[in-house]
Amino acid sequence: MPEGHTIHRLAADYAERFLGQQVRATSPQGKFSDGAALVDRQVLDTTEAHGKHLFLGFGPDRWIHIHLGLFGKVGFGTAPSPKDLRQAPVQGGPPSPPTDTVRLRLANPDAYADLRGPTTCALITDAEKQAIHDRLGPDPLRPDDDGGRAWLRISRSRTTIAALLLDQKIIAGVGNVYRAEVLFRHGIDPYRAGRDLTRAQWDAIWSDLVALLREGVRHNRIDTVRPEHTPEAMGRPPRVDDHGGEVYVYRRDRQGCHICGTEIRTAGLAARNLFWCPGCQGPGGAA
Repeated sequence: MPEGHTIHRLAADYAERFLGQQVRATSPQGKFSDGAALVDRQVLDTTEAHGKHLFLGFGPDRWIHIHLGLFGKVGFGTAPSPKDLRQAPVQGGPPSPPTDTVRLRLANPDAYADLRGPTTCALITDAEKQAIHDRLGPDPLRPDDDGGRAWLRISRSRTTIAALLLDQKIIAGVGNVYRAEVLFRHGIDPYRAGRDLTRAQWDAIWSDLVALLREGVRHNRIDTVRPEHTPEAMGRPPRVDDHGGEVYVYRRDRQGCHICGTEIRTAGLAARNLFWCPGCQGPGGAA
């Protein structure tokens, strides 16, 4: 599932192409036809992200709410937008991509954006949007958020910090990659209870998440290794993985830790695969 940096990047990408402009909105797939018709030829005046939720604003009381879930994707392109395969392609040219999977297409004379396979694509009101914000925790990428509200819940919880970091009601936007990596970077045992963290440790984790997620938005991928641990600095092969980016522990089970050489371990926790280094993240460990 895309993590928070991806959604904030999408908000910026939509804004770059469509903000302040009248757009054509359609649902080639048909599942969002009624909602698309209500914003068709309207001006996109706001794009916003909170955690893993994307909001596209079309004036008072009219928002498209998108949650990509596990399978959702957004593809951008330049005009003209692809035609349905049922229409004949230009003679001698390649066939156009199919549109029967496009839930929502926004387009203007210069660009288009196709949304496919989201968990949620719905037209909502201001009140419904606020209800979503109210149930989410603070987002490290939202300028007005800080880690204080999350700390109030973490500091009282017997639940493991690894599980708490994935609870979107406590902190919004952190997924499995950032969860594993930030705990490694701070030498925190993922099974430590939230209430056993110090406030200084939590503040350091929050600050690191802010920095890491900002870099994720900037580069459109997750990189978590410090400069001294890059492939170039260490003389090791670069990571080859469909998630991209250089990491310490995520999906590196049974491989040696870049720092201490201990074999990375994995286990199920909070319905996701947890990755950690017993050497760097054991009692007293420090990455």
